[in-house]
Amino acid sequence: MTSTGTLNQYIQTVERMYRLSEGDELARLISLRDSHVTNRNLRSSDIASLVEGNCVAPIDEIIICHLLCVKAVIEKDYLAAYSHQSQCVVSVVKVLMSQKDQNWCLPLMYTTCLDLRLVAQKAEATQPQSNGKILEKAAESLLSCFRVCCADNRTSDEDTKRHGMLYLANQLLKVYFRINKLHLCKPLIRAIDSSSLWYQFPLAQQITYRYFVGRKAMFDSEYQAANEYLSFAFENCHKKSHKNKRLILTYLVPVKMLLGYMPTKQLLEKYNLLQFWDLVSVVKNGDLRGIDSVMEKHEKFFISAGIYLIVEKLKITAYRNLFRKVFLVENTHQIDIASFQAALQVMGEKDVDSDETQCIVANLIYQGKIKGYISYQHKKVVVSKQTAFPPLSSM
Repeated sequence: MTSTGTLNQYIQTVERMYRLSEGDELARLISLRDSHVTNRNLRSSDIASLVEGNCVAPIDEIIICHLLCVKAVIEKDYLAAYSHQSQCVVSVVKVLMSQKDQNWCLPLMYTTCLDLRLVAQKAEATQPQSNGKILEKAAESLLSCFRVCCADNRTSDEDTKRHGMLYLANQLLKVYFRINKLHLCKPLIRAIDSSSLWYQFPLAQQITYRYFVGRKAMFDSEYQAANEYLSFAFENCHKKSHKNKRLILTYLVPVKMLLGYMPTKQLLEKYNLLQFWDLVSVVKNGDLRGIDSVMEKHEKFFISAGIYLIVEKLKITAYRNLFRKVFLVENTHQIDIASFQAALQVMGEKDVDSDETQCIVANLIYQGKIKGYISYQHKKVVVSKQTAFPPLSSM
């Protein structure tokens, strides 16, 4: 259809694509991001009456909802646009459910679901009092599509709608992270991880999924899993996708640091993440005062990325590195608590007392960062003669 086509031509073209099972072309014609959205000839004051009777069901409902949504977007009435797009997804669900042993309509589902999320975000921005409720409702619509796809387990692998599961899971993960409802991710992750179609999902969708699941593992303090997922996302992300690679590294770098792998300055320079380089030297040196200074200096960046509390945990690594220095200087396997306390005070922890020092040591022993035990009677730390301070990367 040309950009100067009339409303009747548009309706006929959409209907023809539907009859021919042309999923990709149908998706384009129902997308809010296609050039036809700017076509003034598709606007009418009475869209419903013009479509009804001139188009077969159920595609007529989808066309009406789409054009009403376009009209609302042009008028910047994003709440109305969200309402129409939500109804559009409901109509698409009907189509999906009515088509047995077919999945040619998946591109239409992808498009309408993506547009629903984007419109919901716009509506949310104009309704701050909503506090995430609009996006949460949008997620319910996306879930209805996800359930239809999951339930299609009797169709052949080639024609099953289960191919759409990962795309929808990624859309839902984006919503849940945006509204901070990470507990809702668990059923999605369970469904995807148990799917037999994992290696048939597009690589781009696998990367997006691993990125979000890696971030969730990081927030759950499952750093080995986070490292695995985020590394997959980074290594498989297209080398020209500099922005996406930088985004992945924003979370992968602190995870790697917590596991004892320090990034190179060259890597951080390449992706404009030198905020982390400031951390590397202070963590390595056990410079507690330096960590506080770096955290304060780059506070805005760490908070906006949502990693402030994660980065703060690097203090534990700094404690370990500082105490290892004390161990090397003392050159004995029985170290006075007072020696550790003095080291803490030198590094800026002026008010730390013996009890607090023992707590820090006990925590490091519990986490396996020091091999040994505390002799409270003698106020000494007795460390292993083999590996008093195991390499962080071995944990």
